Amino acid sequence: MTYLPRLISPFFLFCFFVFATTQANAALEIQVTGGASNRIPVALIPFQSPSDRPSPALTDIIGQDLLRSGQIKLVETEGGQQPYEPAQIDYRVWQGKGAEAIVVGQVVRISASRFEIRFRLMDASKQTQLAGLSMNVGVDQWRAAAHKIADVIYETLTGEPGVFNSRIAYVNKRGKQFELKVADADGQNPQTVVRSNEPLISPAFSPDGGRLAYVSFEDKKPVVYVQSLRDGSRRAVAAFKGSNSAPAWSPDGTRLAVTLTRDHGSQIYLISADGGGLSRLTSGGAIDTEPAWSPDGQWIYFTSDRGGSPQIYRMPATGGDVKRVTFDGAYNVSPAISPDGKLLAYIQREGGRFRLVLQDLANGQTRVLTDTAHDESPSFAPNGRLLLYATLSGGRGILGTVTVDGRTKARLSESGSDAREPVWGP
Repeated sequence: MTYLPRLISPFFLFCFFVFATTQANAALEIQVTGGASNRIPVALIPFQSPSDRPSPALTDIIGQDLLRSGQIKLVETEGGQQPYEPAQIDYRVWQGKGAEAIVVGQVVRISASRFEIRFRLMDASKQTQLAGLSMNVGVDQWRAAAHKIADVIYETLTGEPGVFNSRIAYVNKRGKQFELKVADADGQNPQTVVRSNEPLISPAFSPDGGRLAYVSFEDKKPVVYVQSLRDGSRRAVAAFKGSNSAPAWSPDGTRLAVTLTRDHGSQIYLISADGGGLSRLTSGGAIDTEPAWSPDGQWIYFTSDRGGSPQIYRMPATGGDVKRVTFDGAYNVSPAISPDGKLLAYIQREGGRFRLVLQDLANGQTRVLTDTAHDESPSFAPNGRLLLYATLSGGRGILGTVTVDGRTKARLSESGSDAREPVWGP
C-alpha cells in the first residue's frame, strides 16, 4: 500500500486514495500504552449494576477514557472491597493501595429501557466528596453517560475540561464504498453521515459542532460540501472549475478557507459558509494548500512549496505578508493549531517516515510524538491535551491519539477496516 500525506501536490486527490478493500463488522478496540510519571492514582470501583445492564460496563468505558488522558492511572480494584456508596468505603484499604481518589457508583433500572446512574468521587485522604452526579438515561445514552462521568472526574482532579464527551469524524473505506462517520471521542458509536462510491476526504467540524464540511468526488471532481448534522441537509459551497479542497472553518463559523485551482495553480481562498463572497488570499506559482486558522481568527497557517519543499507558513487571515514557520526538517505538511494558539502540530517526513511532530510556536522547539512511519491528519482535542491522527498498521489505516507530551498513546482499531482523515470536533 502506497501512502502519501494529503494535499502535497495538485495530484494528491488521486494518489491518496489507495485503500484496502476488506469488510469489517467489529467494534473499535482501544489499546493504551505509556503514561506520565506523575499520573493521579484513582480507584475506579465497579458500579453496582443489574445483570441485564448494557455492555460494556460503565466503569470499563470510564476507565479507558481516563487512561487515554495520560493524566490518571487506575488502582487495582479486583478481589477487594466493592463499595457503591461513600458510607461503605474503608478508606484505609484504598490509601494502602496508593489511591488519592475513589470513585463509587450504582446503576438502578427504572424501566425497561431507562436507568438511573449515581456516582461519587471521593478524596481518599480527606474522606470528603469531591464531585457527584445523578443521571436518568436511556439505553442509547449509556456511553454518553460514561463519557460525562469521565469528564467530571478528569476536570475535578486536573482542573482542565475533559474531552471524552466530544466527537470525532473520519473517513472509512468498506469494500468499494467510502463512509464519512461521526463517532464518540473514543471511536465508538460510529454513525455514517455520508456514504458514496466515490472518495470522501477532508472532514472539518464547524465550531459549534452542528455542521461538517468535507470534499466529495461524487461529481467526478473534488467539490466542497457543508452538511448539517442535525437534519442532514447539505450544500455545495465550492464547486468551481478545477479542484476544490481542504475546507477549514473560521473560529466564528461564518467562513471557510479552501484550496482552489480555479485560477491556475493551487491557491487559498476565503468563502462564506453558504458559498458566497469568494476572495483570494495567496497567489503565485507555488502550491499553497491545507489552510488552518489560529483560534483567534487572526492568522491562517498553510502548507506551501514556495521555498522549494513543502513547509508550514503563516499569513494574516486577510492575506498579505507570508512568513515561514517550520525550519526543522526538509518536508513538513498538514498544520493543526492548538486551541490556545501556542502549539503547532504537523506531519514531518524524515528518512522515508511520516511522523507527527509538535512545535512550540513561541520558541520554535520541536519534538516527535509518535514512533510510527505513516502518520497523517493531526487534529487537537478541544482541551489541547491530546492529538488525534491516522496511521497505518498491518497495511490498513487506523486512528490513534497521543498526549502532547508524547507519553501516552492509544490506538483505536477496527478489524479489517481502513480509517483515515480524522478530525476532532467539539
